[in-house]
Amino acid sequence: MRAICWNGVNDVVVESVPEPRIVSPHDALVRVSLSSVCGSDLHLLHGYIPTMRRGDVLGHEFLGEVVETGAEVKRIQRGDRVVVSSILGCGRCVYCEGELWSLCDNSNPRHVVTERMFGDTMAAIFGYSHAFGGFAGSHAEYVRVPFVDQGAFKVPDGVRDESALFASDALPTGYMGAELCGIRPGHVVAVWGCGGVGQMAIKCAYLLGAARVIAIDSRPDRLAMAKVHGCAEVLNYAEVDVQEALRELTGGRGPDACIDAVGMEAEGAGLQYVYDRVKQALRLQTDRPLVLRDALLACRKGGTVSIIGVYAGFADKIPLGALMNKALIVRAGQQHGQRYIPRLLELIQRGDIDPSYLLTHRMCLEDGPRGYRLFEERADGCMRAVFAP
Repeated sequence: MRAICWNGVNDVVVESVPEPRIVSPHDALVRVSLSSVCGSDLHLLHGYIPTMRRGDVLGHEFLGEVVETGAEVKRIQRGDRVVVSSILGCGRCVYCEGELWSLCDNSNPRHVVTERMFGDTMAAIFGYSHAFGGFAGSHAEYVRVPFVDQGAFKVPDGVRDESALFASDALPTGYMGAELCGIRPGHVVAVWGCGGVGQMAIKCAYLLGAARVIAIDSRPDRLAMAKVHGCAEVLNYAEVDVQEALRELTGGRGPDACIDAVGMEAEGAGLQYVYDRVKQALRLQTDRPLVLRDALLACRKGGTVSIIGVYAGFADKIPLGALMNKALIVRAGQQHGQRYIPRLLELIQRGDIDPSYLLTHRMCLEDGPRGYRLFEERADGCMRAVFAP
């Protein structure tokens, strides 16, 4: 079959790979209908997530049709149209039972790598390096789905593929980012990053009761999307001092909650950004925490900072003094997709949210390198390139 593969740093190719097969009685094979790029894929592309190997199939946000199931699969049947969580969870460990699916003890067979990196076992993620399980990704004609009864969800009748697709990753990540904020009526929420996850965080902050959402980015097209589709107030960090602007917009207090939807490759302006770029290039730090610094400094006293942008390792000059003395709450994590996807599909079916506007470029697999290039360069208004095998 054909698939989009990692071929080295900044090198994506389309090639023929073996078709997947059932390995465990809890597996299923899914014929992929749509598979989206994700901002965290760029960390793989740029070489900041270790243990990628030439020929690894990329992609972790997808939906499709079940074509074969293992002997012990009970809930999912052949012919089902399913959206699949990007995170794999066994459903039996203490973390899965507590709905903390991205902390699963058992889904990642290469857990020794994350134990060395993070001090503990992390769940596996489709197409996201051998540190996170080494499972083939979804930018392919077919994908093997382990723990399918736990990770795959039937798409309700009447819900389009283009809407259900983003319930795999972008929408639950954005929802979790907003939920971690502990939003109360009247709260003002600031969201850094207007990519797909940031757009969903904006929408979900309103769903959870925020009175105002302020979106921060430098791309006019993304800020326009946040304003038109997300009803957010917008700040272009290339044109204004974000700290001063947030203070002015919140009566001098700062936002009640701040969401970092950017992560380890944050862009910005000024000396701090130059400092981070140099240190990251020299491998003196793995992450660029520019947004995290901004969020900690901007958040009001006693507020909450939610981190859903991916960080991989170490960074310095984090303002711990602000964190401690302002009595901030910091909450973070990879998304617990299995916890959120059923309720999000219901919201989509009811018309309360429709993430399909994230799909700006629909392509075939053979266009994989071009799709990743457009996405990386944010060219031609590309929010999400989506591949239809």
